[in-house]
Amino acid sequence: MDHRNRWPASRLLVAAVAILIIVCASAITAIALALASLSDARTLLLDQVGPARRITLELDTSLINQETGVRGFALTANREFLAPFTDGKTAEAKAEAGIRAGIQDVRPALLAKLDDIGRKATAWRTAYAEPLILQVQVAGTPQLVENDADRGRALFEEVRAAVADLQNDLNRESDTARDKLNSVANDVLYLSIGLGVLLVLIITGVAIVLHRILIAPLTGLAAQVRLVSEGDFEHAVDATGSRETVMLGQDVDTMRTRILRDVVDLRRSNSELEQFAYVASHDLQEPLRKVASFCQLLERRYSGQLDERGEQYLQFAVDGAKRMQVLINDLLAFSRVGRITREQTVVDCDDLVNQVRDSYSEVIESTGATIESDDLPRVRGEASLLGGVFGNLISNALKFHGEDPPVVRIGVERTGDLWTFTISDNGIGIDAEYAERVFVIFQRLHHKDDYPGTGIGLAMCRKIIEYHGGTIWLDTSVKTGTTFKFTLPVVEDTDE
Repeated sequence: MDHRNRWPASRLLVAAVAILIIVCASAITAIALALASLSDARTLLLDQVGPARRITLELDTSLINQETGVRGFALTANREFLAPFTDGKTAEAKAEAGIRAGIQDVRPALLAKLDDIGRKATAWRTAYAEPLILQVQVAGTPQLVENDADRGRALFEEVRAAVADLQNDLNRESDTARDKLNSVANDVLYLSIGLGVLLVLIITGVAIVLHRILIAPLTGLAAQVRLVSEGDFEHAVDATGSRETVMLGQDVDTMRTRILRDVVDLRRSNSELEQFAYVASHDLQEPLRKVASFCQLLERRYSGQLDERGEQYLQFAVDGAKRMQVLINDLLAFSRVGRITREQTVVDCDDLVNQVRDSYSEVIESTGATIESDDLPRVRGEASLLGGVFGNLISNALKFHGEDPPVVRIGVERTGDLWTFTISDNGIGIDAEYAERVFVIFQRLHHKDDYPGTGIGLAMCRKIIEYHGGTIWLDTSVKTGTTFKFTLPVVEDTDE
C-alpha cells in the first residue's frame, strides 16, 4: 500500500482525541444536567416543601394555643390566660407568611387551602372566641356556657381539619420531592459509573488502536533496524502502520542500501590496502635497503676522497632511507590495528610494564630514570597492542625529560566499569593548546634532529585504546611534566 494513501500519525491522534473529547463532553453534559436536577430537587425538599411542612406544625400549635387561652380565660376570668391567645395570633400570622413564602412558587395550588385556614380561623375568633372574651371581661366572672362551648368546638374543629388537610398535602409533596431527589441522585450515580466505564473502554480502545497503528509498527521497525545495525545489511526493512512509520522505514531501507554499497566498496578498498601493505612491506622496503646499503658502501670506499659536503650528502641519503623504512613499518603497524585482529585474552598490566622496563633497560640506566608503578589490574585485550601503549607512553617520558633524571609514575583507579590509568613524568611537558594535536598522525611538536621519532606513536596509542573500548587524553590540569590518562574496561573475576 502506497504510504500516501495511509493516514498520518498526527491525523490518527487527532481523530482519537476528538472522539474522546466528544464522548467525554456528552457524558459531562449529561452529568451536569443531572446535577442541576439534583440541585432543584434538593432545593424543593430542603428549602421549600420541607420548611413549609415544619411551619404548618407551628401554625397548628399556634391555633391550639389560642383555643387553650380562650377556654382558660372563660373558665377562670384570669387575664393571664389571654397571653397564649394573643401570642398565638402573632405566631399564626408569622407561620402563615412562612408557609406562603415556601409554597407560592412551587405549589401555588396549596395557597387556596392556606387561605381557607385563615378564613376559618378568623371565623372561629369572630363568631366565638372574641365575643366570649368580651363577655367575660364585662362580667368579670367565668361565663362558659355549654352550648356556646359546643359551637366554638365545632368551629375550631373545622380549622384543625383544614390544617390537617394542608399537612397531608405537604406530606405528600415532601414524599414526592424526596423520591425525586433519590431518583435524580441515582441517575447521577449511574451516569458517573457509566462515564467511568466509558472512559475505561475508550482509553482501552484508543490504546489498542495506537498500539496497532503506532507502537507495534515502530517496535517491528526497531527490530529490523537493530538487525541492520548488527551487520545484517542484506535484510530489507519493510515497515507498516502510519504514513510516518512507513516513510521512516523506507528512509532506513534506503540508508541500508547505501551502507551496503559502501561496505562493498570498503571491502574492495581494504583488499587494495592489504595489497598495498604487502607491496610496501616487501617490494618498497627492498629498494630502500639497497639505497641505504650502497650509500654506506660508497661512504666506506670513498671515505676521505669526498669533500665534507659530499660525505654530508651521503649521510643524508642513508638517514633518509632508514627513516623511510621506520616510517613504513610504523604506518603498517598503524593500519593493522583493528583490521588484523587476534584473539583477546586477559592481560596482566604489571607484566606489560615489566616488559617495557626490560626493553628500555639501557635507556633507564643511562638516564638514571625511575619508573614507579602501582599494583596494576588485569584487562582484556591483545597483549602486543596494549604493550605498545605502555611502551610508547613510557618511552616518551624517558625521551622528553628535562635536566633532572626522568621519574615516571604509573597509577590506576577504578571508576564504575572502567579502569583509569595515569602515566605521568617530570619532563618538559606539553602545552594545553596541543592536547589534541599530539594524537594526530605525523604531528610533531619538535624537530626530528632534537628528538627522534616519526610522530605516529600517540596516534597509535589512541587507535589501540579506542579499539579496546577506552579513551585516552592529555591531562591539562597538571602544570608540571606530562600526564596521560586512558581507560580500559574492567575485567570481572568471573571472566577468563
